[in-house]
Amino acid sequence: MPPTLASLVHHSALKLTVRAGEDRLDAPVRWAHASELADPVPYMEGGELLLITALKLDAEDREAMRRYVKRLAGAGVVGLGFAVGVHYDDIPEALVEAAREEGLPLLEVPRRTPFLAISKAVSAAIAADQYRAVTAGFAAQRELTRQTLTDGPEGLLAALASQVDGWAALYDASGAVVAAAPDWAGRRAARLTAEVTRLRERPTPASSVVAGPENEDRVELHSLGTGRRPHAALAVGTASAPGTAERYAVHSAVALLTLTTERSRSLYAAEQRIGAAVLRMLLAGEPDHARAVAGDLYGGLLDAPFRIIVAETGGGGGGRAQGDANGDALGALAEAAESAAARSGEPVLAVPEGERLVVLAADGGTVVSACCEHAAAREAARRSEDGDLVVGLSAPAGPITASAAYKQAEQALSVARRRGRVLVEHEQMAAGSVLPLLADDAVKAFADGLLRALRDHDATGRGDLVASLRAWLSRHGQWDAAAADLGVHRHTLRYRMRRVEEILGRSLDDPDVRMELWLALKATAGEAG
Repeated sequence: MPPTLASLVHHSALKLTVRAGEDRLDAPVRWAHASELADPVPYMEGGELLLITALKLDAEDREAMRRYVKRLAGAGVVGLGFAVGVHYDDIPEALVEAAREEGLPLLEVPRRTPFLAISKAVSAAIAADQYRAVTAGFAAQRELTRQTLTDGPEGLLAALASQVDGWAALYDASGAVVAAAPDWAGRRAARLTAEVTRLRERPTPASSVVAGPENEDRVELHSLGTGRRPHAALAVGTASAPGTAERYAVHSAVALLTLTTERSRSLYAAEQRIGAAVLRMLLAGEPDHARAVAGDLYGGLLDAPFRIIVAETGGGGGGRAQGDANGDALGALAEAAESAAARSGEPVLAVPEGERLVVLAADGGTVVSACCEHAAAREAARRSEDGDLVVGLSAPAGPITASAAYKQAEQALSVARRRGRVLVEHEQMAAGSVLPLLADDAVKAFADGLLRALRDHDATGRGDLVASLRAWLSRHGQWDAAAADLGVHRHTLRYRMRRVEEILGRSLDDPDVRMELWLALKATAGEAG
C-alpha cells in the first residue's frame, strides 16, 4: 500500500498532530510538497500533502482561509501540514475552522520536525511500496509461468484470476471463449464477444478497457499474436483498476499467452503440411497411405463419411491490398471451421493452397454447418471488401471416393461463381435443373448467335419462325399438336420449319441440332424473339 496520512501520523519520528479531518486520514499520499505561494494550485497534480509555514498567507483571515482551503481541496490536495513556531506559534483558528468545514485533513508539524523529514518519509514509503509491488509482480510472473508449463493456458488463467482478485478468459481467433477462470466467468466473458471482435479488427498489439456486462466490473481486453491478425485475445475483469503488482501479472500473462499462441501456430503450420500430404494421398486414391501418415492426428475423420469444401477468392490482380483482402476472406473461413472444431471436439483437415482453401470435415458435423453459416452470412452482407469468396461443397463421401468428392466440390464452386453466389452445394446441382446453368454469359452469346438470323427474319414481318420452332421442339416434332398450339395449319408449320433449315443451313432431322436449338431458346427465354 502507498503511504497514507494515517501512516505519517503514526510515524514516531515525525510527531505530527491531527487538528482537522480526522475521518479522512486513510487518503493515500502521492508526494509531500512545500510551497509558500498564496495559490499553489497551478503546481499541484492531486494527491499531495502540502506543507506550509504561512509566510505569505493571512492565516487569521477567516474568509481568505475558506477560499484557500476550498481551492486546495478542489485541486485534489489530500492534506495540509502547518509548521508551528515559525511565523505562528499555533495554527490560527481561522485555518482550523476552514479545514474542518471543507473536511481537509490538517496536520500540525512541530518546530523540531523539518519538512525535509516528512518528504523523506513519504519518498521512502513510496519506494518501499513500489519495491513490494515489483517483488510481488515477479512472484506472480514465476507462478504464472509455472502454471503455464504444468497446466497450460487453463492453469495460467486460474493463477491470473487469483492474482488480480477477479476473473480471466481466453478467446480464440473467432472471438469464442475457449477457457475461463473461475468457472462462473465463462458466461460473463461470452457476453463480451462483440468487444473482442472489434479489438481483433485492430493491428496487434492492441488493448482496450470496457465496462463488464451490466457494469459488473472493469474489463481489460488484450489481443494476442505477433502477426497482422491477432490469433487470440485475453480478457481480465477486476472490480477496479489494477495496481502495480496486478499490472505485472497481466502483462506477464499477455506475454506467456502470446508465446503459447505463437508456438501453437508453429505446430499448426506443421500440422497443415501433414494435412496437405494426407489430402494429396486421398485425391491420388491412396487412402491407406493417407491413414498411415495421418495417424491419430485427425481421429476417425478418414474412416467416416465426410464432406470436402473448396473455397476460392477472386484472385489475380488488385495489388497487395486485394491480396490481403482475399487472404482475409479465406482466413476468416478457416477460422470459422477451426473454431467450430475446437468447440465441438470434431477433427478437421484444413489445407490452404494459395488463393484456395480445402476443408475436409465430418458429414453432418458442426464444422460443415459453421462453414455454410459463414458463407450465408457473407452472402447476406455482400462484404466485397473482404475478397471475392466462393465456396463449393461436395456430397458425403468416404476415403475411396475422395477424388470424386473433390471434383464435386470444384463443380459446385464453378457453378457458384457463374451464378454470383457465395456457396453452392453439390446436392443442389444434382437435385435441381440444368437450366440455371444456361445463365452463363458464354452460353447466352452462343444462343444469341445461333438464333440471330431467325430473329432478323421475323423482324421483317415475314413470319414467326422463332415461336414456331419453339412450339415444334416442345411437341417433339409432332406437326398437328404444334400447329394447334400456334393456331396455324400443319402445312404452314412445315413450310416454316423448311425456312428455318434454309436460313440456318442445318437439318432439323439431326438430334444434335434440335438439342442446341432447344437449349438456345431456353437460354434466351424471356428475351424478344
